[in-house]
Amino acid sequence: MSELTITHELDTQGLFCPEPVMMLHNKVRDMAPGDVVKVVATDPSTQRDIPKFCNFLDHELLENEARDNRFYYLIRKAS
Repeated sequence: MSELTITHELDTQGLFCPEPVMMLHNKVRDMAPGDVVKVVATDPSTQRDIPKFCNFLDHELLENEARDNRFYYLIRKAS
């Protein structure tokens, strides 16, 4: 993942749909516009759900990466 200032982290490992996206929604609600959250997940459905979440709410999906049976996302909260 690139060098960005990550202001929040969210570990959803071991949780399954819809919990990771629900937790992300709650985390983003508490963030300031422009803040970046790093999400780590193990549920493969997050590969579909998190990009849709970002698109629907206009948050910027900066990066997503799958490695070692984990999924990593960097998301910037919309202004």
